[in-house]
Amino acid sequence: MPKGGGTLYRNFPTREALALAVYQDEGTRILGTVPVLLAENPPLEALRHWTTDLVEAMRRKHGLGDALSPSAHQTITEQTYEPVIAAITEFLDAGKKDGSIRTDADPGDFLQLTGALWRAASGPEDRSPRMLALILDGLRTQPKR
Repeated sequence: MPKGGGTLYRNFPTREALALAVYQDEGTRILGTVPVLLAENPPLEALRHWTTDLVEAMRRKHGLGDALSPSAHQTITEQTYEPVIAAITEFLDAGKKDGSIRTDADPGDFLQLTGALWRAASGPEDRSPRMLALILDGLRTQPKR
């Protein structure tokens, strides 16, 4: 039996409450993929898959941003920053351990660099895959000279 609008509004009294729940659900889903990606892929490849998923989610959610107040944006940032940094740290640590990622790779730097990816235009001229490849190449260990 279909549920009416009343059920929706009891659970999400405002558009902002609904948008926040969508953000939180998507964040939880993306963060939950870290162990599986690392179990099935080398660290850099796992990080590529995870970052691509994150970029796609951020692009989908960009439109929801209009429904959020500045304080809600701040709430999302506060709730997601540390878990995202922890996830990136897992990927980087795995790569540092197996020697595929340079030891000075920093999760905060990676997050800041990848922030440009979801702002890049999507579509036929989507530059984000090439940009991500450049970022990941910068993480690779360099041969001794």
